[in-house]
Amino acid sequence: MYVLASSLKLGNLAVSPPVVLAPMAGVTNAAFRRLCSEQGAGLYVCEMITSRGIVEGDRTSLQMLHFDPTERVRSVQLYGVDPTYVGKAVEILCAEHGIDHVDLNFGCPVPKVTRKGGGAALPWKRDLLADILDRAVRAAEPYGVPVTMKTRMGIDDEHLTYLDAGRIAEQAGCAAIALHARTAQQHYSGAADWSAIAALVEQVSIPVLGNGDIWEAADAVRLVEQTGCAGVVVGRGCLGRPWLFRDLAAAFAGDRVLALPSLGEVAEVMRRHAELLSEQFGELKGCTEFRKHIAWYLKGFAAGSAVRRQLGLVSSLRALDELLADLDPTEPYPQAELGSPRGRQGSPKRVVLPEGWLTDRTTGRIDPGAELALPGG
Repeated sequence: MYVLASSLKLGNLAVSPPVVLAPMAGVTNAAFRRLCSEQGAGLYVCEMITSRGIVEGDRTSLQMLHFDPTERVRSVQLYGVDPTYVGKAVEILCAEHGIDHVDLNFGCPVPKVTRKGGGAALPWKRDLLADILDRAVRAAEPYGVPVTMKTRMGIDDEHLTYLDAGRIAEQAGCAAIALHARTAQQHYSGAADWSAIAALVEQVSIPVLGNGDIWEAADAVRLVEQTGCAGVVVGRGCLGRPWLFRDLAAAFAGDRVLALPSLGEVAEVMRRHAELLSEQFGELKGCTEFRKHIAWYLKGFAAGSAVRRQLGLVSSLRALDELLADLDPTEPYPQAELGSPRGRQGSPKRVVLPEGWLTDRTTGRIDPGAELALPGG
């Protein structure tokens, strides 16, 4: 019988259980990270920030470096294409912001990123990837901060990069590599190919974290058992379901997963989420930020269109309380929603790349505007 590991070592950092919250733009702010951590332990990574924004002191970037007082480990995902900027940004994060873990993003598939050679496009240029990782690891080393990277399988099925990326990450001294088992062309469509995670585990000696299609705690257990990966990265599966981290903690501890929440219990979590957002941003902005989560929380429940529409316009905690009181607290959790995808899915898309990007694996000119289209760029 396969025995699940109870913890994950990233340098001197112990992650127990071996569960990581994937950064999601506009979602994984300090309020959401605290909400999830109240459900179960793990490593909770803040939204992706650009290296250029950190180095140049961009106001938006610095505002995104907001951590709840209860966050014991400050974890940041950094995006960059220029080794010099990435190295300087890592040093600033460690020296001036007390960051405990840096993750580098090489998995973003959106056109405004890949058309500049960033995100999931960048590992195609092996020397550039090696230079960025080397600069980041060396910058973090004096502070004892582990550096990890996240990537995808590749650009498309004909241009896979993940095995090369794993070898390069290991040689650079990365503490782990996370693999989203889809290509950039897939975006979030189709099924994740967990066999790629197993292949990466076989190739490298550093921990491999598996990502893709973890909708329930049982999915995480199957992923680890099938691939031998050291832990899991959870993204869309926790949207509207922060108690997934409670279930994951139980599963990795070998305990029985607790009962599904009723609508009344879901409403309590919704209220807590809005409260934490209000503490971070102020009540009006916090409630406005909360609106995007309504559909995720109520997915599959019988709550009528009128109350959903009103919740989507909520602007105060008092108004939220009145609307939540109209929900039937005894309604059971919709079983049909279990194991089904959440958040964006879409369809495969042509990957937009710089002209001539695929002609060879060596670096051409680095586009200085590669980070400007992103928050904090």
